[in-house]
Amino acid sequence: MHKTRLEAFTDGVLAIIITIMVLELKVPTAEHLADLQALVPKFISYVLSFIYVGIYWNNHHHTLQATRSVDGGILWANLHLLFWLSLLPFTSGWLGENHFAQEPMLLYGINLLLCGLAYTIFTRALIAHHGKDSPLAHAFGKDLKGNSSLALYIAGIALTLINPWLGFAAYSVVALMWLVPDPRMHAALQELSQQEPAAHS
Repeated sequence: MHKTRLEAFTDGVLAIIITIMVLELKVPTAEHLADLQALVPKFISYVLSFIYVGIYWNNHHHTLQATRSVDGGILWANLHLLFWLSLLPFTSGWLGENHFAQEPMLLYGINLLLCGLAYTIFTRALIAHHGKDSPLAHAFGKDLKGNSSLALYIAGIALTLINPWLGFAAYSVVALMWLVPDPRMHAALQELSQQEPAAHS
């Protein structure tokens, strides 16, 4: 199957997720800047979650550029990823509403971990479809970056039990790790472009 509909559907869902998150920032009825202070925790949680959604969109886009086609398993793996991402407005909103309290931070961390696991499953489905010798498989390799992220999410969840801000710091580190698009996909695209002329010759 062609990948176009999967890309378009994912783009639309992620856009809706961002829209829902920003709607959590309720406009104050008062007119003074000081009245915005109550929104600071919600704004911080919104910024981090916005960055995360942007990271997933960016890497999803780059990964699919190195993808030739998709199958039913990939479609379900993508829906599984979108399911956990769609919960970010809820967990992020609860986190901001309760000023980064321990239990909301725990739930937020679990949500991020499940998003990370879902993306790993998605990439494994892509590799299984394209083969272990495909440019995509070469690009991911042992996926040290992805596995490190999962380990940091787990560490963040554990650290939250000590202090919620330690968990927040761990989740922020993961976001910083992924702000720059994954260069592995650029290598995969180059390998794919070299293979295509050979396939048509």
